[in-house]
Formats: sequence, structure tokens, C-alpha cells
Amino acid sequence: MAATRIAGATSTTTSAATSPSGVPTRADVMPKAQAENFTVASLLLTRAQRRALLGIYGFARLVDDAGDEASGDREAMLEWIEDDVGRMLSGEPIHPLLRRLAPAARELGFPRRAFLRLIAANRQDQEVSRYTTYEELAAYCDLSANPVGELVLYVFHAATPERIRLSDAVCTGLQLAEHWQDVGEDYGRGRIYIPAEDLERFGVDEADLAAATPSQLLKELLAFEVERGRRLLDAGVELVRSLSGRAKLAVAGYVGGGRAAFDAIEASGYDVLVRAPKATGAARAAATARVLIEAR
Repeated sequence: MAATRIAGATSTTTSAATSPSGVPTRADVMPKAQAENFTVASLLLTRAQRRALLGIYGFARLVDDAGDEASGDREAMLEWIEDDVGRMLSGEPIHPLLRRLAPAARELGFPRRAFLRLIAANRQDQEVSRYTTYEELAAYCDLSANPVGELVLYVFHAATPERIRLSDAVCTGLQLAEHWQDVGEDYGRGRIYIPAEDLERFGVDEADLAAATPSQLLKELLAFEVERGRRLLDAGVELVRSLSGRAKLAVAGYVGGGRAAFDAIEASGYDVLVRAPKATGAARAAATARVLIEAR
């Protein structure tokens, strides 16, 4: 596994204040961040809460795009973004996205480590394209997804150790939903997130992921992976139950959205090789309502 470089409290590099060529702009990342994360429940949040959440989503997308899509020296971009996180929390950030997020980050006490874990996930993406075990994949999700949930809890002044533990399970489940929706797309980019131990267990070869339609063995494997993700999302009911007001509605929206995504994968017949099955807005809203009922 790639080194995560998050053990220390400060950056190990001293990058120039000017950004390296190719760092995605705020205009590049925010439309995608909003489209991917803005749930129905988000409409009920205060303006300050929406702005803080969109800043978090935008940062995650900024790091993803710098690590996955940007042309140029991606490692230099990630190092510069890491340094700009330090400036956001205790100085004057350079990137416009971090400048807009800085007031909320300081007021709400966002932990630096959460941002560094997101960056570490994208450093890992530069070196790792296969996962041998589910434990390895879950450790990756702990870098790539779980910090977002922790930061969301900080937005709602609800970040306790127990809630963060539950949020970690939910966020790993949400990350798995994305992976299982995008099996074909990821394979086309040279990445496989299905653990090798699971491919072997179900008798699925890598070549099966390049097919136009899923084989019966792959469908059985994906049914197993979807159920694994659903079990993780079940922790969200307890998390929602522990919250109140707008936080309760927002987190229910995330859990409901994940459940609807898994439902869409199943309803497609696990047809995830050519296109990514997506839940409709109505399906996400209905699933969110069911989460709120369960959490009463």
C-alpha cells in the first residue's frame, strides 16, 4: 500500500505559494461536487450549513480531480493542496475554494487530519489499482470517504466519537455503492475495486469486467458486495436516531441515497459494465423517508 503521509500534524513540504500548473479551479470542481452530493434534505439547511457542506464536497472533488484527471505533476498538485490546507486553517489559503471554506473551517474547528486523509487517498490512487482483500479496500475507504462524514458532523456540531464511528460505516457503504455502480468505468481506467479474494471466491476473472454484459458469476459476486454495503448503511439508522433537526434530515438523506443506489444496482440486474445504474430523485426521497421512519 502507498504511504499515507498523514502521521504528522504539519506538511512535510514547503511548496511555493503559487499553485503548480494544472490544479483544478473552483469553477472546474464545484458543479460536479454539487451535482453528486446535494440531497433533497439539503434544501432544508441554513445558508451557512449549505455553504460549509458544499465547501467540503468541493474540496473532496478538487483532490479527486487533481489525483485522477489533472494533467501535469499530480504529486506536486497534491503537495501544494496539502500546504494550502495548512494555510486555510491557520493562515491565508491561495486556492479560491479553500479561501471560501476557511471561515467555516476555523469557526467549526475542522480537524486537519480529515483533509490530509482525503489527500492521502489520492496519493494511494497513484500507486494502487487493485485490492487483495476487503480489509485493504475498507482501509482505502477510511481515507477516501470517511473523512467527509466526519467533517459533515462538525458542520452540525455533532461530532462525537460514537457518531464518527457510525458515520465511518455509512461513508464506507456510500463509497462501496459508488464503486459497484462504476465497475465497468473503473476497469476502463485500469482500476478494480472488487477485492481479489472475492473475485476468486466467486470464480470471476478480470476479463469478465471487460464484457458488455455481466456474467451470472459476476452478478452473484455483485449481489454479495451490494449486501455487504447495505449492512454498513444500516449503521446510519442509529446515527440518524442520535441526531435532531436539520442534521437528522441531512444524514437521513445520505443514508437513503446510498440505499437507493444499491437498489438501482440490483434493479438493473447488476448491469454495471457499460453504464452506471443511478437512483432517481423520487427513489432517493422515498428511501430517505424510510430511514427517518426506522430511526423514530
